[in-house]
Amino acid sequence: MYQFIGDAGLTRWNRDWTEVVPNVAESFEIGGDGREYTFHLRRGMKRSDGEPYSADDILFVYDDVVRAPELFPVIPDWLMAGGKPVQVEKVDDYTVRFVFAEPFGLFLQRLATPDANIFTTIPLNYFKQFHQKYNPDVQRLAEDEGYADWPTLFTGKGGLGAASATAWWQNVDIPTLFPWRVTRPITGGARMVAGRNPYYWKTDPDGRQLPYLDEFVVEIISEPTVAVLRSTEGQYSLLQDEFMTLRDKPVVARSSETGGYHLIDVVLSNMNSALLCFNLTHKDPALREVFQNKDFRIAMSHAINREAIIKTVFQRQGEPWQTSPLRESSFLDEELAKQYTKFDPGVADERLDRAGYSSRDADGFRLRSDGRRITFNLSVRADSIATWPDVAELLRVDWKRVGIDVRVQTEPGTRIFDKVELNDHDATIDDGYPGSDDALLDPIWYFPSNSGCQYAVPWGTWYETGGEEGSEPPASIKRQMELYDQLKSSVERSRQNELFKEILQIAKEEFLVVGIALPGTGYSIVQNELHNIPDEMQGSGGQVPTPGFTQPEQYYWSEGDG
Repeated sequence: MYQFIGDAGLTRWNRDWTEVVPNVAESFEIGGDGREYTFHLRRGMKRSDGEPYSADDILFVYDDVVRAPELFPVIPDWLMAGGKPVQVEKVDDYTVRFVFAEPFGLFLQRLATPDANIFTTIPLNYFKQFHQKYNPDVQRLAEDEGYADWPTLFTGKGGLGAASATAWWQNVDIPTLFPWRVTRPITGGARMVAGRNPYYWKTDPDGRQLPYLDEFVVEIISEPTVAVLRSTEGQYSLLQDEFMTLRDKPVVARSSETGGYHLIDVVLSNMNSALLCFNLTHKDPALREVFQNKDFRIAMSHAINREAIIKTVFQRQGEPWQTSPLRESSFLDEELAKQYTKFDPGVADERLDRAGYSSRDADGFRLRSDGRRITFNLSVRADSIATWPDVAELLRVDWKRVGIDVRVQTEPGTRIFDKVELNDHDATIDDGYPGSDDALLDPIWYFPSNSGCQYAVPWGTWYETGGEEGSEPPASIKRQMELYDQLKSSVERSRQNELFKEILQIAKEEFLVVGIALPGTGYSIVQNELHNIPDEMQGSGGQVPTPGFTQPEQYYWSEGDG
């Protein structure tokens, strides 16, 4: 919920999502060719309890929280470079310097993501009472409050920021830099209420104190039909993306006049409605050989009737699309987006024959090199995107037409992710997030950049661990990894973009992941009396603090309303 209540990172994205600018930090400087980042904090800035925010808060978070193995067993990768954790130095009460072992050109972008809110949401003056370094009686305090030890007490009080977000929203005592502070926690109710922070540090251009709104309310809704009904009655603004489905858009639009609201466009953060991840590093050698065969992947792509899927499942919204970043992205690659998207079972059959799978069994299914039928499970997360089971069933029918036997397995997401982690899966469906310029921070759909890569877990592990674990990928994939290492060490955005486009060119040639459709433009609703909300905004996602970067502190009701 950080993304809803405001934007309190040291840096932030501007409204256009084109540049990282100072935020809690008044200014910053880059030195040492990207090794050093010096942040100048705002003198006189206070949290909601009236206590100052200073360099000591940042040092506390880094030295006593992030570097405490009891709280952070693994240091986040955005605080590492060259295999070593960053060093954080206090220059004076309002100046902090981050020093990396090697240049880290993406640090400012990382600081603008919700994860980096840990530097501003864990105040020393409040959380030191729950830390063994500062409170010798912390174990007794933990037991008195029903916790086993001080780390669980610290976390239970919200002391890991975004990492313990639920606890953070349940604790009204945490001093904050956000525009609003929690006054009614989520615990025991269906809503969270936050009241004005009396010490909020931002003013508008005319010098008026922000935020304009005295109160910020987040409703907790679990039933989509309830969300739609209340929305059409004009009760809500800015619902989560998953409640604003294309299926319900006609109903929502028709009721806008009577409900007193209007629709705004939401540019979805994912570049695909359903990506297909064949496990290129499968434990079964024969199936691994099938999946790694590029002709096989091209054939499977040509065998997909994307127009039928778009028409019947996606409500005619979207267009055939592979894995190119979104049209709104500076990394759009039309060739990558459209290659192999034509529905042509004849071409698919020819490609499969060329791939070496022309032999078939008595039922017409193609055979692997070991003489067994090409058959695999397509795992679909039952608790994720509602359209995926329908997509999977249409894929099963399309692929059967060209002699490939697919079994659709609908399972809880946790079970599928457990299989992926162990490299025990065949194929999965995902959504292609991130799909815009934020792919610079997480390029997982263009090469296996970490161990969570569903199409090549061991390759991602190899890269993530510097070759100590996992399995070594092919030369072309290693080249992408080298390019990304160069990108991470480059401070100039133009150079980062140039290197990322090289990575995309290799992704286009290798064709590692098969896409189905570019999502249609999403939407949300805004009550007519609520103002200063843009007509278009980026969809919510892990790297995108939506609508936080649109500056909710400047939203306001028409005079006499709300």
